[in-house]
Amino acid sequence: MVTRWLSAGQNVKNSLRGAVLSGYEAQLAAQVRSGGAVPQHLGLILDGNRRFAKAAGLQREMGHSIGAEKAHEVLEWCLELGIPAVTIWVLSTDNAGRDPAELSHILNLLRREATQLAVDPRIHSNRVQVQVIGQHDDFPPEVRRALENLEESTAGYTGMRLNIAVGYGGREEIVNAVKCHLYEQAAAGKTLTEVADQLHSADISRHLYTAGIPDPDFIIRTSGEIRLSGFMLWQSVYSEFYFCDVYWPGFRRVDFLRALRDFQGRNRRFGK
Repeated sequence: MVTRWLSAGQNVKNSLRGAVLSGYEAQLAAQVRSGGAVPQHLGLILDGNRRFAKAAGLQREMGHSIGAEKAHEVLEWCLELGIPAVTIWVLSTDNAGRDPAELSHILNLLRREATQLAVDPRIHSNRVQVQVIGQHDDFPPEVRRALENLEESTAGYTGMRLNIAVGYGGREEIVNAVKCHLYEQAAAGKTLTEVADQLHSADISRHLYTAGIPDPDFIIRTSGEIRLSGFMLWQSVYSEFYFCDVYWPGFRRVDFLRALRDFQGRNRRFGK
C-alpha cells in the first residue's frame, strides 16, 4: 500500500513537472516568435553523444544513434521557425582517430540517415536543399554513394539550405579554399606574384564549402564544452556563440528556444 501510494505521488509530481515545462516551453516559443529576427544561418555542433550514453548506462554506439534522431527533431524546430540555413557538424576530421568499431558504426549510421533523408517527405515538402560538406574521399563507397544521392535528390530545391558537415575540419576547409583559388588563378595564366598581390578575403570565401549563403550568425554547441574545435573558423568571425551544458541527445526544445531568445537579446556590432 505504501509503495503504491509513493508511486502515485511520484506520478503526480511528474505530471505537474511536465505541465509546468510545457507551459514554459509555450511561453518561450511565443517570446521567440515576437522577439525579433531568427538566425539566418544557424550552426550546430552536436557534441556529447558518447557521454550521454555513458551517463545513461547505454553502449557508446547508442549515443550516436539517439543523437541522429535528435538531429531530425531539431531540424523540424528550425523549419517551424523559418530558419533559412542550418549547418550541423556530425563528424570531424579528428574523429578519424577513434576506435575503428565506433567509427564504423558512425559511418553506417551516416549511410542509413542519408538514405532515409533522400526519401523523407519533410525534406521534399519543405524543399530542403542538402549539401554534404567536408572531405569524404576515405569514406566507404556505399557511404559516399548515399551522400551523393542525397545531394542529387535535393539539388533543385530553394527552401532551407541544410549543410551536413562530415569529415569536416575548419583548417582543412581553408586550406582547400586556398588551393582552389591558386589552381583557378594558375589556369588563368596568373603568376604567383600576381596572385599574392591581388589576393582578397573574398577570394577565399567564394571557395569555402558554404559559398553562396550567409556566414553563420549564431552557433550552438552542446555538452558544456566552451570552444569551437575548428568549426567554420573562417565564417564564424562575427558569429554569436551559445554553449549549452546538456548533451546533444538530451537537447530539448526548451534548450533550443532559450538559446534563440538569448540570441535575439544580443547587440551585434560587427566590430564597429
